[in-house]
Formats: sequence, structure tokens, C-alpha cells
Amino acid sequence: MFRGAYTALVTPFKNGKVDYTAFEALIENQIAKGIDGLVPCGTTGESPTLTEAEHGEVIAFTVKTARKRVPVIAGTGSNSTAEAIHYTRHAKEVGADAALLVCPYYNKPSQRGLIAHFKAIADAVEIPQILYTVPGRSVINIPAETIAELSRHKNIVGVKEASGNLEQMIKIKALCRPDFDLISGDDTITLPVLAVGGVGVISVISNLIPAETSRTVHSYLEGKVEESRELFMKYFELAKAVMSVDSNPVGIKTVLALRGQMAEEFRLPLVPASAEAREILRQQLDLHGLLATAGQPHPAGSGRGR
Repeated sequence: MFRGAYTALVTPFKNGKVDYTAFEALIENQIAKGIDGLVPCGTTGESPTLTEAEHGEVIAFTVKTARKRVPVIAGTGSNSTAEAIHYTRHAKEVGADAALLVCPYYNKPSQRGLIAHFKAIADAVEIPQILYTVPGRSVINIPAETIAELSRHKNIVGVKEASGNLEQMIKIKALCRPDFDLISGDDTITLPVLAVGGVGVISVISNLIPAETSRTVHSYLEGKVEESRELFMKYFELAKAVMSVDSNPVGIKTVLALRGQMAEEFRLPLVPASAEAREILRQQLDLHGLLATAGQPHPAGSGRGR
């Protein structure tokens, strides 16, 4: 259902508020460069520090700006089931095409609790829903067996997999129905995920290089494996640097700010990158010819995705 490259959008801030001018420019550039879809209010969008009103406004703004040119998968997960239902219901009301539901964090529910949580949301809101397993942030994992049980629900259509465990992903493909989408949640393993049956990526680096990220995925899906591999390897160190110099989204927001696309502004407890991290990122941008020149904003990506 959701094949291709989808961007986990950053949320630009300016003077403490959401910068909708920069956000609109980011969305328009993504669509112009051939991205397959947009994912607002995920971790990359600093959703933990958005107010309830901002959360709803960012999703509604993304849907309005996209104008059905590409699908919008709204981040609506929470460690409170009632809150997740509320956000998911709102996403449907404003026209989102699907919801992304992170594994409940901090509570540490049992597997029975996870199943009850996700089924309650799927029962409450008639919209395609994608599970999101990211144990590095949520403490607990959603194992393949639990995902397989949840995949029997007609509204649960895929999983964004950021466990880093390829064996688990292989089991997901083996246990779930054939049309259940396995989607990479980590730019540095997108190619291996495609190789085991994945259909795409919800990407952070595509905020910066949407065309190249899209081509990496679609080349593989079209059988052009060597072309996909070359693109993946070309941008691997850039993606690795963006994701590892600090906690996401510090890296990706820093490179976008270095290019003049938005202010380098975060909400506590996130803080700007260190001077050393900034220099690593600047060097990677320079290596790929992605730095802005003479202080002018540099349009992201080098062309349409396909």
C-alpha cells in the first residue's frame, strides 16, 4: 500500500513557534523532487515537544499543503491509548491518508498490552495504520509474532521497522500476510530491508536529498539493484553522520540550517549540535556539493526522484 520513499518531516521552529513558511517550502520541495509521501509529527518532527494544538495544526497544514499530490501518513502514536485514538481520529478528520503509531514508550506494556493498545486504535478509527517499532526510543520491541497477530486487523497495513534486527524483519515477512508492508525506519539499512522484502523507507535523510532517496528505493523495486546499491553506498556516510552526531533530529535540522532552509532551532531538552558535530556535517555536505553558497538557500536534492 505504501511503497517508495516517505519523508519523516522535521518541524521548523522560529522564535519558539512553528515556522510555517519554512515548513511549506520544505513540503513543496519534497513533492517537486519526487518523494512518495510525507510523514509529519514523528520523532523527526519533535512530536514530544509539540503541544496538542500544534500537533493537530502541523498535520492539518501538511495535508492542506500536499493537496493530495502525495499521501500523508500522520504520526499519531502515544503511550496513552486514549490519546493515540484522539490524535488518529483527528488525522482522519483533516484528511490524512494513514497513521503511524509508535510503540508505547515508558509504560513498558506486556505483549498482551501492546496487542490490546494497537487493536483498540484500529477498532476506533477507520484509517490505514502503520505500526512503528523502535526499541532504542520506546524501550520495548514489537516482535514478529506480535506484529503478525496485529496484521490480521484490516486497518493495520504495515510496520515501520527501526529495530535494526534483520532476522526479525525476515520473520515479519514470513509470518504476515503478503500485502503487509515492511518499511525501513532507518536510512542506513534501507537496502538490506528492501532485499528481505521491504517496500520502502520512512526516511530522515530525504529531508535533505528527497530525489536521491526516492531513486534508491525505486531503482531496487524496479529491478535495477546495482543502481540502487550505488546510490545507497554513495550517501551512506552522509546518512550515518546525520543520524549519529547527536540524537535525531539534531543532525538533519543542522544540515538544513547550514543550507539556509530553516533556523537552527530546537526545543529543550534537545540542544544545537556541538562545534565538532557541526563540522562533521559541514564536511559531508561539502563532499556531496550540498552546501549553500554566499548565504543563499540551496534547494534540496538534484532532481526529480524518478
